[in-house]
Amino acid sequence: MRSRYSAFVRGDAGYLLRTWHPRTRPERLELDPGMRWTGLEILAAADGSAFHTSGTVEFRASYRGGALHERSRFERVAGAWVYVDGEFPETSG
Repeated sequence: MRSRYSAFVRGDAGYLLRTWHPRTRPERLELDPGMRWTGLEILAAADGSAFHTSGTVEFRASYRGGALHERSRFERVAGAWVYVDGEFPETSG
């Protein structure tokens, strides 16, 4: 999770695509060069140890002007953790 956040900060679309599950990976990824990420907070994590084949990470990634709150699913492919997909939990108001 942290390495993917760092790739978003650096604008490294190649790394993001390489760490995306082949089943859900888009053909290409267009990143906004004007986006300024300012921090990552891990809110929760489940499974994802050396003994698991899947896991979830809930996080809040802050950017100038707002934040992205996501619960991401990851799976192990050929020994490496890759991003599968995510959902955006409802925010209590």
